[in-house]
Amino acid sequence: MKILSIDSYLKGQLSLTRVRTDEGDGWGQLAPFHADISTIVLHRQVAPLVLGRDADDLPALNQRVSEETSSMRRDIQPEAEAERLARLRDELGYTAFKLRVGKVCGHDQDEWPGRTEALVPAVRSAVGDGVKLLVDGNSCYTPGRAIEVGRMLEQNGVVHFEEPCPYWELEWTAEVAAALDVDVAGGEQDCELAQWRRMIHMRAVDVVQPDVCYLGGLTRSLAVAEMAAEAGLACVPHSANHSLVTVFALHLMGAIPNAGRYVEFSIEPSGWTEGLFEPGLVCHDGCVAIPDGPGWGVEISEEWLAGAERQSSAVRPTG
Repeated sequence: MKILSIDSYLKGQLSLTRVRTDEGDGWGQLAPFHADISTIVLHRQVAPLVLGRDADDLPALNQRVSEETSSMRRDIQPEAEAERLARLRDELGYTAFKLRVGKVCGHDQDEWPGRTEALVPAVRSAVGDGVKLLVDGNSCYTPGRAIEVGRMLEQNGVVHFEEPCPYWELEWTAEVAAALDVDVAGGEQDCELAQWRRMIHMRAVDVVQPDVCYLGGLTRSLAVAEMAAEAGLACVPHSANHSLVTVFALHLMGAIPNAGRYVEFSIEPSGWTEGLFEPGLVCHDGCVAIPDGPGWGVEISEEWLAGAERQSSAVRPTG
């Protein structure tokens, strides 16, 4: 029974949905209140993942919607990645790189067989022992497999193993952190302070990685950093692109006593962030400076604002 279409009917605080299959159709409802936002998410993020799939296998559909995401490059061959990173080391003075291992929510599967085991030694050989290597598993592994991969990472001098297990499986991640000498990191996906308290209390990670935008702002990110500092853990904010999130992360790291040794600074092309603010962030001798002007230290481009869709909320006049 294949899903052919998903229709939504939005009125006020309610949004009803009709799912049509090749054998019939049925009704559902999104969560009430702010249903217009949920409707956008339904069509933009959920529908593309389920259309054409088997409506009888609801557990598989739920799992697919929960796990599907995007990530930085895993399509590049190990030799090409090694050459690219060695070149950037020489050109811009980078002293650390982060690699993508495994597969996003991969259930212990690699992007292709043997990729991780080939990639890490190839990059280590190309960049030399003077460059620190970090890796990101993007929720790929069960604990047993994560520990196996972690041992290989340790043998190649990797210093940071990010999100080895599905990020919601804190007990799994804690098991990996307890078994390995390499620092286990995580938290970019987490937006609830109660979950952060639990994560830190159970020592699920050695390095916390709040994302200022995902978490809901600098104040909440500072609260996470403070909890981590009290537990003796380092904080390396997640900042995976060249939007303002990296500006926020730099300021956060400059304001806390437990900032980690690295800042996430993407080397991947991201045309959708170009021209957003000035001065742009650049790497000199392997470092990125915290913008030192007023406020965030950067000016938003008037040209970018002129091309943006504007909405406004304001206090209604009284009297």
